[in-house]
Amino acid sequence: MQATLEVSVIEVSASECAQSIRDGDTIAITGNGGGMLEADEIFAAIEARFLATGHPRDLVLVHALGVGDAQKRGVNRFAHEGMVRRVVGGHWSWSPRMQKLARENLIEAFTLPSGVISLLLRETGAKRPGLITRTGLNTAYDPRFGGGAANDAARAAGPVSEIVSIGGEEHIRYLPIRPDIAIVRGTYCDEQGNISCAEEAGDLDANAVALSAKNSGGRVLAQVREKRKASQCLARLVQVPGVLVDQIVMAPEQPQTHVGGYEPSLAGLPNLDTPLGARFEGLSLPSGARAIIARRAADEIRAGQSVNFGFGIPGGIAAILSAQKRLAEIWLTVEQGIHNGKLIDGALFGAAASPSAIMRSTDQFDFYSGGGVDTAFLGAGEIDAAGNVNVSRLGQDVVGPGGFVDISQGAKAVVFCGTFETSGLAVRASDGQLAIERDGRIPKFVEQVREVTFCGPSALKQGKPVMYVTERAVFRLTQNGLTLVEVAPGIDLQRHVLDRMAFKPTVASDLALMNPLCFVDDAAEAESKAFAKTGADNV
Repeated sequence: MQATLEVSVIEVSASECAQSIRDGDTIAITGNGGGMLEADEIFAAIEARFLATGHPRDLVLVHALGVGDAQKRGVNRFAHEGMVRRVVGGHWSWSPRMQKLARENLIEAFTLPSGVISLLLRETGAKRPGLITRTGLNTAYDPRFGGGAANDAARAAGPVSEIVSIGGEEHIRYLPIRPDIAIVRGTYCDEQGNISCAEEAGDLDANAVALSAKNSGGRVLAQVREKRKASQCLARLVQVPGVLVDQIVMAPEQPQTHVGGYEPSLAGLPNLDTPLGARFEGLSLPSGARAIIARRAADEIRAGQSVNFGFGIPGGIAAILSAQKRLAEIWLTVEQGIHNGKLIDGALFGAAASPSAIMRSTDQFDFYSGGGVDTAFLGAGEIDAAGNVNVSRLGQDVVGPGGFVDISQGAKAVVFCGTFETSGLAVRASDGQLAIERDGRIPKFVEQVREVTFCGPSALKQGKPVMYVTERAVFRLTQNGLTLVEVAPGIDLQRHVLDRMAFKPTVASDLALMNPLCFVDDAAEAESKAFAKTGADNV
């Protein structure tokens, strides 16, 4: 008779987890802004121990996506002087306190593309020689142009990548990261420690994070809402197998997101008329300059395309398409692993109500790097004459690229979406015209971007179509550099566009007016008119 494997996972308290972490440990975590897969009970216990005893200290923290609430949760739990010595993060905006430590050179601050971090952890766990990829070439993540070092302390610490040649082509080899500790989260586990994310809003990179630590000789700590019998923990719904898990913390009050509670539709489950359900029934239409930009960008979408929307202004395009009854025509993805559904904007960006698929974010980034997206719609912080874009360092703070580099380099075409200026800009749209009521104090079209997150010349060499959409002007990337192809009706070209740029763009000989349907003061009216114009072709 064949013996049955009897394995029982070690269940501990969050404070016991925290006690097991040593000074100098490298900790890899999973999670996403808005609270998705955020193991905050464990994070809070580690923070409480440090504040009480000064330990653990000198930690190295690794996270692919932004994790936290911009106040106290997530990465903010580690943002105390002396607690961490190095952070390798994909997106930093959800932790202003960690940004401050980086700004003051109190930590070694590295930013890398989110997909690079997740995939690097997976490669490390497989004992491969780091991640070898073209993602990041000729950007701030290329070791010849900074290698992701975001402050003087990081630059002094040495590189985290190198250039290698394979088949006569340049690649970046991102060096392995071997975590001592992985912290992951799921909905529930069984007696063997199998972790399921069945009721979570995403799977993210939980498996890669756990694999990287376990196969590097480290330990995996998991937070779940409850324990179930093995018969109630379906094998097909396990994201992290128990063989990778060392300790589990039960967190019965664990919320699905920062909104609180559990909403089935965010996990792709039937909405059972929960109290939260009404919050995710529809997509909120953008307004002001954001609406103008989203409407114009939406004109670039064709039925049947695979499309990605980035965080910020591009996140409003889904609502425009929904109102125009065009959303079902496209295949929509975001880097968190979500396919289709009603994309949630704002703080919960990355989740969707009733998605058609929820994949590991590592699989999603493989899809992006391989060219699976027809058109990516991404934000833009700064743009220069060569078509370079900066989204990763704005003002004094480290922001990081998130999935921007992975997506923009892999997509077949890119549409950058952003206001022409920022900080104080006020515009009014009415009757097909645009009025600039107050100029922005900070220009976006600069002589040279502060940091290259997207390389215009590289895109030109590849023949990649690139467009830049603002509320008052539209540009395309050509062999002559940035070329102005459209202006908003109602504005003065010289005064409102050319005089407010740090460089002189090429002006197309056939300069056109932007679609007047982008400039109405009533959102519902705009979308109904747009649908009336295009509906017959799009239904």
